[in-house]
Amino acid sequence: MQIKLVILDRDGTINRASDEFVKSPDEWHPLPGALEAISRLNHAGFHVVLATNQSGLGRGLFDMAALNAVHGYMLKNLAAAGGRIDAIFYCPHAPDEGCACRKPAPGLLMQIQERYGIDLAGVPYVGDSLRDMEAAQAAGCAPHLVLTGRHPDMQNQVLPPNFPANTQVHTDLAAFVDHLLGDASSTTQL
Repeated sequence: MQIKLVILDRDGTINRASDEFVKSPDEWHPLPGALEAISRLNHAGFHVVLATNQSGLGRGLFDMAALNAVHGYMLKNLAAAGGRIDAIFYCPHAPDEGCACRKPAPGLLMQIQERYGIDLAGVPYVGDSLRDMEAAQAAGCAPHLVLTGRHPDMQNQVLPPNFPANTQVHTDLAAFVDHLLGDASSTTQL
């Protein structure tokens, strides 16, 4: 039996994104309802995994200790909300390094597939950017765009043609969870 899995982006999906990068726990701020949404997924039997570009490492803006501190703080706050993240997969490379794991490449998602020994076909991938949706499509995941990060202006808009045609759009992570758990009124397919 295949496990129930949801893959999430981090910045702009779970927490506020920053053009200056999230470099320390005090710069990490959860988006309204995001931690509770992950908890709802867990309580519905879903494993939740992160796939996140963290190019601040490759750019020298923070080190592994700082990234681990941010993730520790995130996990502590999530536990207080009754939720958990089962694994964190991240790309540490700068954009110009040409790696296979930096989204929009599907490398992180392929690592998840290998770790869990499952086919990712149809597994929801939730992110806030075009590159998240492209990675999802390349790995066979179902792309779900949340409007809490890079594309808040897309509400009630037709997605540009460069987005995968099957991208579903949600106001935020809580609306995605409503959709996944059965309240389809919170979703728009554009």
